[in-house]
Amino acid sequence: MNSIEKQNILNYLPEELEAIISELGEKKFRASQIFGWLAKGVSCFDDMKNIPAALRADLEERYYIGIPEAVRRQESKDGTVKCLFEFADGTQVESVFMKYEYGNSICISSQSGCRMGCTFCASTLDGLDRSLTGGEMLAQVLAMRKLTGEDIGHVVVMGMGEPFDNYDGLSKFIRLIHEKKGYDLGLRNITVSTCGLIPKIREFAVDFPQVNLAVSLHAPNQKLREQTMPVAGKYGYDDLMQACREYTELTGRRITFEYAVIDGVNDSAACAKELASRLKGWLSHVNLIPLNEVRGREYKTANGKSVAAFKKILESNGVAVTVRRTLGSDIDAACGQLRRNR
Repeated sequence: MNSIEKQNILNYLPEELEAIISELGEKKFRASQIFGWLAKGVSCFDDMKNIPAALRADLEERYYIGIPEAVRRQESKDGTVKCLFEFADGTQVESVFMKYEYGNSICISSQSGCRMGCTFCASTLDGLDRSLTGGEMLAQVLAMRKLTGEDIGHVVVMGMGEPFDNYDGLSKFIRLIHEKKGYDLGLRNITVSTCGLIPKIREFAVDFPQVNLAVSLHAPNQKLREQTMPVAGKYGYDDLMQACREYTELTGRRITFEYAVIDGVNDSAACAKELASRLKGWLSHVNLIPLNEVRGREYKTANGKSVAAFKKILESNGVAVTVRRTLGSDIDAACGQLRRNR
């Protein structure tokens, strides 16, 4: 039985491991021990020193620990680290480690590639390979922590892929990384970004009200959004905004709207005023992102003056806004620049 035929043990929650351990004739408490070892990032069963040798052998026969290989590592002058990770079946994704004053963060991928088709993003250039499992999403965090030797206290699911297009995998990942017997990451230290899949926004509000939600908006109206985001053809602007308002009412949590500022496309004063009129009085925050340019895409980043002017208009209308600090742009690790095989 080779590793591809085996099951990835990182995909299992403690209660699921208990069932596995019971089938192998062992006591259930071993499941918590194994889960704890996995959260530490061990790469082989023999590293689990307090697990009986016979059980380790049984696990080795049936399962594998799906920590990906870092086939390429790049480090930015600002300390950002980007890795191209490869899983056992050859699937590749990119993940990014970033340092902030509040602590270390990682941007992980939920899919290899993307099928959403946003015209300013690199991740969708090669289409969608496949979605990742919850264990594979967790494995990116574990692998990056081991590679950098740094603790990671914040996770953003903003890498390759549309998380809500892989809702089952995303849900499993959140439960895995939040599990107290393992990594024990607080839900408020997790942020998920979506391009606006309305049914899943509503589902997410019920399932994970404590997890931060960011919506990639990138336009002040339907016509402009349709020019850059094909998803707008299925989920209209007004319907999206209504779903977002319902989210804030149900959860009591602030929602973040991401807005990539593109030269000559959505950076005008008129765009800023229209966006402000839509968001004034909302429990929301706008994250302005000077576009990170992508090879193979024609768009250019807005200049600093237009971004500052855009920000000022929002602020003058009472809309909370910040300009995202760009990290890792020199290694194509910034927002919208991640992709697999180069």
